[in-house]
Amino acid sequence: MTTNYFNTLIVVADDSPTDHAVVPDLTKGSVAAQQYVMITDHPYTYTSDDVIFARVAAKEAISVEAMADAQGEYFQKGRACLRASPLPKQYGWGVHHDAEGKIALVAMDSPEYAALVADDSVTKTKAMRRSRA
Repeated sequence: MTTNYFNTLIVVADDSPTDHAVVPDLTKGSVAAQQYVMITDHPYTYTSDDVIFARVAAKEAISVEAMADAQGEYFQKGRACLRASPLPKQYGWGVHHDAEGKIALVAMDSPEYAALVADDSVTKTKAMRRSRA
């Protein structure tokens, strides 16, 4: 199992409370803050699996040597992908997966986001809604 996509844009949720990209509060240590820092500091370096597992690895203090095996074991069960991340759900960030599955954040109010949305060669998938309604 994997959460990785290829040549795909996770578009901002329809019920996002914002009409522009907002940087999450980086002092809180939230999921949004951790994902934002990891992805923006290293665009197109990590896959979705890498970003999702980083929080687990930090929380469980998994050593660098054990990381690959632990990540493989973690993804043996289905896991929520970045469609469920607060970044595209409430902060206005699209998540672009390139042809190799490496990811970058794209502000919903940027020309790059508009170009990716308009590009028929890029698969689009919506972020999960914030509410069930």
